Amino acid sequence: MKAKRNVLIGCTGSVATIKLPVLVEKLYQLSDIDVDIQIVATEHAQHFFTRSELPETVLLHTDRDEWSAWQRRGDPVLHIELGKWADLLVIAPLDANSLAKMAGGLCDNLLLCTTRAWDPQKPLLFCPAMNTRMWEHPITASQIETLKSWGHREVPCIAKTLMCGDTGLGAMAEVDTIVATVRETLLAQKR
Repeated sequence: MKAKRNVLIGCTGSVATIKLPVLVEKLYQLSDIDVDIQIVATEHAQHFFTRSELPETVLLHTDRDEWSAWQRRGDPVLHIELGKWADLLVIAPLDANSLAKMAGGLCDNLLLCTTRAWDPQKPLLFCPAMNTRMWEHPITASQIETLKSWGHREVPCIAKTLMCGDTGLGAMAEVDTIVATVRETLLAQKR
């Protein structure tokens, strides 16, 4: 019998978000885990995909949902409910701006509120994606180390020719690598 797991995917304003539909498709194809997927997309992430590219069964959450869901005391708070629901959060991609905010504890959108309220006993995977110049900036390494010091797991970026034409480190890990890391992490979880 397949293991049943809830996977929350976070996407930020990196061009690597164009890979979201393929990531979702490949997670659904896992042979030994039955995944239920929900997505939290930042405002800028929504520039790189359309809702129609995702299966109808996938719930897509945006900042608007956070504010429209809560009306009065006692109503569920979406960023808290998402953290309770998910067995794993994978942020693919995590752009430089969201990395900086996350490392600094800022939570000015639904995704960052969800990460700020994340249960440290649950796995959080992050897949950095940014221009090589941004990747090589001295602050990036310390921000990555901050996230790792909290127990979050990096799925390292790779070197390739980026959309802008620059070549070097900074590209999001290949989708197959992300899926394999998600699978390995979920199978290692105790239920």
